[in-house]
This record gives sequence, structure tokens and C-alpha cells, in this order.
Amino acid sequence: MSHISHIELDDAGLPPPTPEIEQERKVAVYDLMEQNSFDLPKRDDRVVPDGPYRVGLSIREKRLVFDIRTDGGDPAAEFHLSLSPFRQVVKDYWAICESYFDAVKNMPPSQIETIDMARRGIHNEGANVLAERLEGKAEIDHDTARRLFTLICVLHFGG
Repeated sequence: MSHISHIELDDAGLPPPTPEIEQERKVAVYDLMEQNSFDLPKRDDRVVPDGPYRVGLSIREKRLVFDIRTDGGDPAAEFHLSLSPFRQVVKDYWAICESYFDAVKNMPPSQIETIDMARRGIHNEGANVLAERLEGKAEIDHDTARRLFTLICVLHFGG
């Protein structure tokens, strides 16, 4: 299994992120670069270059775009996914994140833990949606899907 060696978010045209959203982005990128599993499946109709891969994520014309390149910068694949399957889970994720960010400032640890468990559940749901949408296009493990879902949420925040 190969991996992502570099990730870039095209956030041009998005409003400036809040400090909390910027922190989510930094943590997701850091964790993704520390450990991930990402490979392009072999296809009969074309040659698929081996990884590692440089991945560009953007939202264009209400579609999530994965621009996959080799470490040398040569195109490897590009896929456009509808944002529709992500809309509700992204909305739910940001709503629970907002509650979590507020709780961290004002609530006792037991209540923070309850909200965090709900946040992780929604995060897992989003990772599962992403893994399903990438089926046949890219092979990823659950932790990579979670981190990529966070980055999709960051992009979707302004979308």
C-alpha cells in the first residue's frame, strides 16, 4: 500500500477560518503526513503510477476534486465527487464541533467526554461516506479516511 506524501487544500475564495477550524486543519494535515495509507487501484484501461502521491483537494462547481499526482508532479488520477452525500454529515460534524469547542471552555470533563464521543461517532460516519465514495478510485484505510474527511469539512466550511 502506498501513501500520500503531500497534501494541499485549495481554499482560495473561502472565508478565513476560525482559530478552531484552522487548528482542526493543522492537526489533520499533521496526522495524515505522519501516517496514512493511500493507493490507486490498478485498472485494465490505463496504467496507474505507483505512489507515493501528492494530493490536491478542492471544491469546484459544487464537487469535491481529488487531484492525484506522483511525487515527481506527473498526473496520476483525478476524481470529482458529488458533495451531496457529505452535506448532512459535514453539517452535523461542525455542529457537534461547535458544541465541543464551547464545552472545552466551560464544562466539566465528564460532559466534554460525552460530546467528544458524539463528535467521534459523526467523524467516523463521515469517514465511512468518504471511503464508500472513493471505492474503486482509491484504496484508503479508516484513519486516512478520517483525516481526509476532516480536510473536506475544512473546505466545505466555506463552500
